[in-house]
Amino acid sequence: MAELPATAVAETLAQRIAASRGRALPAAVVERAEEMLIDIAGLCVAARASDYVRAAIDGWEADGGATVIGHRRRLDAAGAAFVNGTAAHGEDFDDTFEGGPVHAGVVMVPAILAAAERHRIGGADSLFGLAVGVETMCRLSLVAPKLFHKAGFHPTAVLGAMGAAAGVATALRLPAAQLVDALGVAGSLASGIIEYLAEGTWTKRLHPGWAAQSGLRAVDLARHGFKGPRTVFEGTHGLLHGFANTANGDWDALLGDFGTRWVAETIAFKPYACGTMTHPYVDCAKRLAARGIRPEDVASIVCEVGEGTVHRLWEPLAAKQRPPNAYAAKFSQPYCIAAGFVLGDAGLDAFTEARVNDARLVALAGKVRYVVDPGNPYPREYTGHVRATLTDGRVVEERQPHLRGGAHEKLPRAEIEAKFLRNAAHGGWAPSLAGRFLDLARGAFARDTIDLAPFRA
Repeated sequence: MAELPATAVAETLAQRIAASRGRALPAAVVERAEEMLIDIAGLCVAARASDYVRAAIDGWEADGGATVIGHRRRLDAAGAAFVNGTAAHGEDFDDTFEGGPVHAGVVMVPAILAAAERHRIGGADSLFGLAVGVETMCRLSLVAPKLFHKAGFHPTAVLGAMGAAAGVATALRLPAAQLVDALGVAGSLASGIIEYLAEGTWTKRLHPGWAAQSGLRAVDLARHGFKGPRTVFEGTHGLLHGFANTANGDWDALLGDFGTRWVAETIAFKPYACGTMTHPYVDCAKRLAARGIRPEDVASIVCEVGEGTVHRLWEPLAAKQRPPNAYAAKFSQPYCIAAGFVLGDAGLDAFTEARVNDARLVALAGKVRYVVDPGNPYPREYTGHVRATLTDGRVVEERQPHLRGGAHEKLPRAEIEAKFLRNAAHGGWAPSLAGRFLDLARGAFARDTIDLAPFRA
């Protein structure tokens, strides 16, 4: 048994969080928090009539006083966090953090909203809890980049439980010892394998919601005296060993300047409803089509890619060239390239069962393959490259050095609000109701309470 540290990583994290409470959050962090609220709510509404959301609601037994956005039925806080997180992640259209990669808003917004309703937490504490939860989750993803995926786990699911525990405990102003216990308990509630990739099944959709409710439950247990291991992160049998198969983590990436530099400022918002790493390739495909090249002009397409993306987006290649259903298509780089080229977009309408069987998309996706570029900067940066050989022998290509919507090219607030309005309309909300939500979200965390009652329909 390894000697236990005098001060564990979770204890140092609790100290960093306490020290940062007295400092004003940067304006960019506050702005990202409002934008996450807007984006996540729109996605909840967009998916509210879907079969997977209906299954999630019907499969949850406990009623309560917490809001499931866009639904009349109220659930307990854990249930609302679970369903809202599942709905918002269901179309893979939610925010992301480059470098991890993890989806932070889709865990933290549902967790904080549910906790705020249940415990009557004010806007300022909700904001600080949201910021801390996002920061914790994103920074954890930098401790051992790529290794969670390599071990077969979904970092959003595993690290989301830890972020939710930290964020909710912070919003509730728990003492440091209870925050550490909450993290320790959350380590045993964290879960989420990536076998959904095999056939495009639904389990990835529930990962953020499950992480959100796990964080809430861990905090509840800690508040009532339940003890968790303080070495939950770095211990011999801790989170890093169990989910990343390593004992060598860069803990400075989590702790080093926590509270003085906020990586949450760099949260990226998605312009397309598919896997994040596909986005620069979709942009490249759109630009090729804009040059007047038709799908039938293309003989073959080769893309230079990062090795870390291959097992999720490219292999097995034959299956990725013809995904079995619309959900699987979101994690098929060949299909997403074809959608960008043929449709000029990869929004919600690109991922339907009819689209997946569209002969034009199937034919073009079948011409797309990849080569690994050893110099690709993934996961530090998400890049795109499409090289097409045409039927007349010409070779044309496009490159993109970064993720549009991310740190290098942020989506303006106007585009995020426009995306919200499109998603709300997709889910059947009247423009007036959507407009009232935007009014709430603008400056939401400066309010005494965030009242979600008008949005239960």
